[in-house]
Parts: sequence; C-alpha cells; structure tokens
Amino acid sequence: MRVPMAAGWKRAATKAGKAPRMKVTKKVAKVTKAAKMVKPKRTAKRLVAVASQAAATEAARRGRHLKALSCASGAERELEELVFGDSLNVEEDELLRRLAEPCRVTSAEGKGLQDESSDSGGENEAKGDLLPKKPAWVDEDDEAEESVDMTHKYRKDFMKSDTETTLTKKKLKKRLEEQFQQAMGGVPAWADLENRKKSKGTWSDSDSDEDDDLLRRTGSFITHSEALPRGILKMSTCPPANQERFASGKLVTVQFHPSAQVVMTAGHDRSVSLFQVDGIRNSKIQSIYLESFPIYKARFSVDGEQVIATGTHHSMFFVYDMMAGNIIPIPKVRGVEEKFLRNFELSPDGSFMLLIGTSGYLHLLSMKTKELISTMKVNGRCTASAFTPDSSKIYSYSKEGEVFIWDVRSRKCLHKFEDEGSLEGKCIAVSKNNQYVACGSSSGVVNLYTTDVCLKENHPKPVKAIMNLVTSATCVTFNPTTEILAVASRDTDEAVKLVHLPSYTVFSNFPVFRRKQIYLTQSMDFSPRSGYFSVANNKGKALLFRLKHYPSF
Repeated sequence: MRVPMAAGWKRAATKAGKAPRMKVTKKVAKVTKAAKMVKPKRTAKRLVAVASQAAATEAARRGRHLKALSCASGAERELEELVFGDSLNVEEDELLRRLAEPCRVTSAEGKGLQDESSDSGGENEAKGDLLPKKPAWVDEDDEAEESVDMTHKYRKDFMKSDTETTLTKKKLKKRLEEQFQQAMGGVPAWADLENRKKSKGTWSDSDSDEDDDLLRRTGSFITHSEALPRGILKMSTCPPANQERFASGKLVTVQFHPSAQVVMTAGHDRSVSLFQVDGIRNSKIQSIYLESFPIYKARFSVDGEQVIATGTHHSMFFVYDMMAGNIIPIPKVRGVEEKFLRNFELSPDGSFMLLIGTSGYLHLLSMKTKELISTMKVNGRCTASAFTPDSSKIYSYSKEGEVFIWDVRSRKCLHKFEDEGSLEGKCIAVSKNNQYVACGSSSGVVNLYTTDVCLKENHPKPVKAIMNLVTSATCVTFNPTTEILAVASRDTDEAVKLVHLPSYTVFSNFPVFRRKQIYLTQSMDFSPRSGYFSVANNKGKALLFRLKHYPSF
C-alpha cells in the first residue's frame, strides 16, 4: 500500500513542482518582452525630439528668410516663392497654379517706380535750370582768324589771282566746297543738311515702308559699285585690233564704230581698214585703198554708214559709203578757199561738218550735201575745235591759247576765255555729259575746266591742271561715261596717261612701267560703252586694251 501511496505522492509532488516552474517561466518571458519593448519607445521619443528640434531650426531659418524677403521687391519675392515654395510641403497643384499666374507688380513697387521717375524728372528740370558755366580763361588768339599760305604747291590751284597769297580758313573752306560742288555737278543730297532736316519726318515714314518691303523679299543685296574706282584700273592687253593687217606706215586714226562692234584704222599707207573686235582674233572685214592720198584723219559718220577721210597735202576729201560700197571724192567745196583740208570735226547730231582752215577760218558744212553753210574766224590760227554733245556750240582753240565759244545757229561768238598758262594751244575736247572741257597746250599741261565757268569768266581757274606729260599734249579724249580722260603726246614714247574723274588722279598701272609697247601715240578712242580702249601708234599698230570695269563693248 505504501508503494502506491509513494508513487501517488511523487506524481502529486511532480505535478505540484512543475506547475510553479511554468508560471515563473511565463512571468520571466513577459518581463523580458516588456524589457524589449522599452527600447523602441525610447527611440521614438528621441526621434520626436530630433524632429521637433529640426522643425524649430527650420522655423528659425524660414523666419530669417522671410525677413530677407521683406526687404526684396515684390517681383523678387514672388520669384523666390515660386522657386523655393512658401512651406516645406507645397502641393503640386498649388505650384502649378502659381506658375500659371502672370507676373504681378505690386502697387508699392509701382509707386516706387513713379517716385523714382518723378525724382529723375526733377533732377532733369534742375539740370535744365542750371546756367552755362563761363570759361575760366579766354585766349585772344583763338578768336583771331588764322591765315593760310596759298603759295604752297598743294593750294596753288585754289588761288583766283596772284594777289591771293593768303586766305582765312573760312574762305579756304568755302573754296573747297565750291570745287567739290563743281566736280559733283551740284550739292549731293547727303551733304544738304537743311533739306535733310526738313524732310526728316517724311523720310522716317518712307524708310519704314521700304524696310518692311525689304524684309518681305530675299536675294542678294550686296552688289559692286557702278562708279569707276580710282588708283588702279583693271584692264588686260588684247592682240592689236589690226593684227590681220598692220599699216606699213604711221597709223594716224583709230575709231570705234558708233553702233557695231567694229573698229576703223587709217594711216599714211593710203588705206582705210575695218576690223571685227572680239579681243582675241579681231578679224579683218574690209580695206579700201585711196591712191596717192596719204590719210591725215578719218572719221565715222554719226549713223555709221559713211567714212570721211582727209589727206595730208590735198584740198579735197573722200567719202566712203559703206552701205553702197562706193568711194565718193569731194574735189572742192564752193566758197572754201583753202590750199589744204586736213583737220575736221563732225557734230554729234550728224548735221554739220566743221573744216578747220588756215589763218583762223572755220568752215561749217552741211553733212548731207557737203556744201558750205557759213564761215567763222578766230584771232590768230585755229589748232583744234570740238562740238558740244547737243551740237549747239563749238569750242575753238587758237594757237595763242584763247578759246572761242560759237553758237552754231547764229554763227556768233558767245564768249572767249584764256587757257591758263597756255603758250600754244594744241588740242581740245568736251566731255559727253557736257560737264568738262579739256585743253592741251605745247607745254604738256592739260587744263580741265567746267563748262559753266568757261561760259562766264574770261580767266577761269581750272579744276585740275594735269602735268603728267613732259612734251606737247597732242591728243585728249573722254570716255563715254566721263569717268576717264585720256591724254597723250606724240613726241615721246609711252606718253599716255589715263586720268580718273572726278578725283583728278592718274591711274598708276597704265602704261606698264618699264615695258615699251605703245611708242608714239597718234590717236586714241574708247568703244561706245567703254569696254575697250585703243591707241594708234607710229609703228602701224592699233593697240587694244580691255577695260574690265565695263561689262560690254
């Protein structure tokens, strides 16, 4: 019985002992769990403390930022708010709304601007009310007019008489303005200040319309200038115009046809030749031979259908009709008592032929009938004559250096003037635009005058005295555009110069330095559109040059 009791007791004791252990284990587990839960709660509190401290720091920073913003303008404040936001968590739609709103200027800022403008206006008014300051010191020499020595070689051309050895600066300035106006044919629009001020208002309106029209179109607006530049003349040397038939003697005449691309040559070999000008081959068209008639001068008629030629020792002349192919001799003109008929001129309108006789007689013939119309006479001997472009006047140059101006209709002398410094007159030419008159003398000086001065004064001052020739100036001619004046002498080799107008300077590249090709110049001519320039020399050649500035023949 004891054993069962003992076993029951043990089981009861075991049960009684196991139960307290399980309770203690559960309590320990709860305590351990509670102890574990204590650390996260403390960490959360620390995080809250850190967050509150960061919020306080951010609030302080925002306070300082807002204080700085209060000092900035409204536009700056609004811009910074848009970029950085007004709080840490700005909603996206709020930001988009602010970006979509137009920039506003606060009334305070507008008021500030108004105040600034009013202040600046007051300052300007105050500046306007200030009286101009008086100079601290005045030099009496500044008020006195300073005189300029006119005997200097660069100012001699501006002297109107030998007594004007000095001029004031104002008078010299006026002389320069007058010379410029004469060269330009008047006052240019850009130099007329009064008219520019008057029409400034109308120009502004028209310029705006032109600018609008310019912006509506496309294309190349950069073009080369049409005016001939000074200094260096762009040109090339072509084969001689008469290379297929050189003259056996002196070539006295070279002339381009007024309408066709043809050049004529004539010389002492008694022949007149026509050549087709192309600058490469220059093929011969025709040659005519005048027996026992050395040619002194030959010229195309204005219509280009006839060639008139005079001889060296004859009282007759020939007319070659190119359309019919006939050579018509004019044995004697009734009323003209001359032993030799050499020099002559044709009027630009094709109506008259002027024969230059001996003892100063000028015989005016009808180009149609070759009959005498009237005779005029100059004092002394007439060496050269020239028609004006409208054929209304004739300039006659005497051996004594006087120039007579005749009216073609009435055959009366309208005016007479002396060529300055001329000892003996040699040649004369009138420009195609009737602006200049060039007179060449035996001293080699070519005086260039304006036609207006020649018609008014008895002792006109030339706008330019060309002194590049050292021997007698025997030939002068203008190109059709009146941009080049060619001067030459038949007494010296290579004595040819091309003068640029209106700068009155000589082209430095013609003739070619240290290259002998022209020899003695007998005659010169430009093509109708200045594309070619030809020189007839004593070797029987018609030298041909291509002027590249001019595009056509």
